[in-house]
Amino acid sequence: MRRIHALAFAVTAAMAHPALAQDKGNLNIYCSMQIEWCTLAANEFAKQTGIKVNTSFKGSGETFAQVKAEASNPKGDIWFGGTGDPHLQAAEEGLTEVYQSPNLKDLHNWAQYQAQISGYKTVGIYAGALGFSYNTEVLAKKGVKPPACWADLIKPEFKGDVQMANPAASGTAYTAMATLVQLMGEDKAFDYLKALHKNISNYPKSGTGPVKAVARGEAAVGVSFMHDVPGEKKNGFPIEMAAPCEGTGYEVGSMSIMKGARNLDNAKKFYDWALTPDAQKLAAQAKQYQLPSNKAAPQPPEAPRFSSIKLIQYDFRKYGSSAERKRLLEKWEKEVNSIPR
Repeated sequence: MRRIHALAFAVTAAMAHPALAQDKGNLNIYCSMQIEWCTLAANEFAKQTGIKVNTSFKGSGETFAQVKAEASNPKGDIWFGGTGDPHLQAAEEGLTEVYQSPNLKDLHNWAQYQAQISGYKTVGIYAGALGFSYNTEVLAKKGVKPPACWADLIKPEFKGDVQMANPAASGTAYTAMATLVQLMGEDKAFDYLKALHKNISNYPKSGTGPVKAVARGEAAVGVSFMHDVPGEKKNGFPIEMAAPCEGTGYEVGSMSIMKGARNLDNAKKFYDWALTPDAQKLAAQAKQYQLPSNKAAPQPPEAPRFSSIKLIQYDFRKYGSSAERKRLLEKWEKEVNSIPR
């Protein structure tokens, strides 16, 4: 899906050779993944190519809004990462460029399918399943069992102890809402979201916000992508993950080139590079444990295994459409977020 401070900085890897950087030009990346992965990837690409890379970080929902606002005068060249639904919506609205990388043939079917249904205006770079994060120490002190099912999150014992991102800003949270609609049916899903709202302490803008809060004991439970948990656990936090027993959705994290990109050739170079096994290995180095889209890229042992998770048949075509996203977000704002907690 997704961190994400509104932060911009110039990657310095190419700056050791200013003449080279000047010759090779620039690349402006909008990144909707963890800062650590974005930074490592940007630095490595700059080091290998001599291209000066400027990177800004926002959640995928916020980035989609920015790309729309800048449509007549794009500031970014490539959108790297974040949940696939907003990338599909950007493709539908003509905000992104058609491009078929020569590396497309090396990708898993789910990544190629993401490209096909977008008219080759985006591509899958990783996949991740939606689930729960929970703080073992906080729950132990409260004498509360860890959640195992969606139904657990609306129990009274979790009141004020759950975080989920704001679906208008976060692709992760939109995926969660769309998952519940597909799993339960729309009426029951919104009844559930209203009940969950009463237990929510905060709706962060970023999809990784809940897992960060849970790791630090600021919340007991978070709705998040499961692959965000192992990195926090490796950092020493008392955090675990669970896949909902009723079933859950998943994301195809994606990458798109902006329509009218000022540095189109460099954007294509980064696009091709990001689909290689060597580039995708960098995720695990940055403690990010999604499933890589290149079939030759090793699957990190820490990555949650899809084979052990009950996954729904997530309808990317429908829930990646602009009209459906707009309708569901407006309904959530009116019927859920407006309710006092």
